[in-house]
Amino acid sequence: MFNIFSQSNSQPTDVKGVREALLRAVKEELQKAEGGEGRNIKGINIFINAPAGNEHMYESAVYLDEPQKFKDEIQRIADDFDLGLPDNWELEVKFDTEFPPEAIKLNDVNAAIFIRTKDHVIQRSGDGYLRVLNGVAEQAEYHITSQDGKLNIGRDRKAQIEGGFFRTNDIAFPGDAGDEANKYISRQHAHIEWNNEKGCFMFFADEGGIPPGNKVKVLSAATGTLFKLHSSHIGHQLEEGDQVILGETAVMEFSYKTGK
Repeated sequence: MFNIFSQSNSQPTDVKGVREALLRAVKEELQKAEGGEGRNIKGINIFINAPAGNEHMYESAVYLDEPQKFKDEIQRIADDFDLGLPDNWELEVKFDTEFPPEAIKLNDVNAAIFIRTKDHVIQRSGDGYLRVLNGVAEQAEYHITSQDGKLNIGRDRKAQIEGGFFRTNDIAFPGDAGDEANKYISRQHAHIEWNNEKGCFMFFADEGGIPPGNKVKVLSAATGTLFKLHSSHIGHQLEEGDQVILGETAVMEFSYKTGK
């Protein structure tokens, strides 16, 4: 298998060539990042900007439909060179139009690589929208960004909580709105925040949104699965079209596109 590390100065023209170029680059960056050891590596990010007409070739090269296969090939390289990757390392392959400035651009293929360690992560950014489908909030649609930090969700803008303190709800459902759905939303029901490591928005239940109080459920648009959030420490990764149910009937939909 070591012939995959032979150098090439031309762009590969088939799936095998793309795959070998990517694997060669991963091996070189792993050794460079950790001096031949990978104990501190948390994950590998591969960014691909496939040339027009060659998208399928690049997708096949990384086994897009079976991502574990490409991860297994990288693991075999790490084992052969005794790089010592931890058992829980992660592989993320993303097809995009731009490469993050922290990533290493490759010469042989239209791709870039970033090795994540506990002290070295890519600063990602993202935008999303939460649209109110049922219930009455201060806005019909909220634009959220990765720069917003923690965004509280609950009944009323200023809500007094345990200990006499007040909590500010960035996404507020007024208790006096006259809508039945608002009555079942707690003052401190949930919050949403950006997860930089995963590059996504995460939805969490707060004290008032976990049993035995009011509840938080998420209906996955991709699978139709209904998730119930029972802990304030375990969040749900939001994906396009997911619907969040607060209390009994208040519903918000997450999207990367505005509905306006």
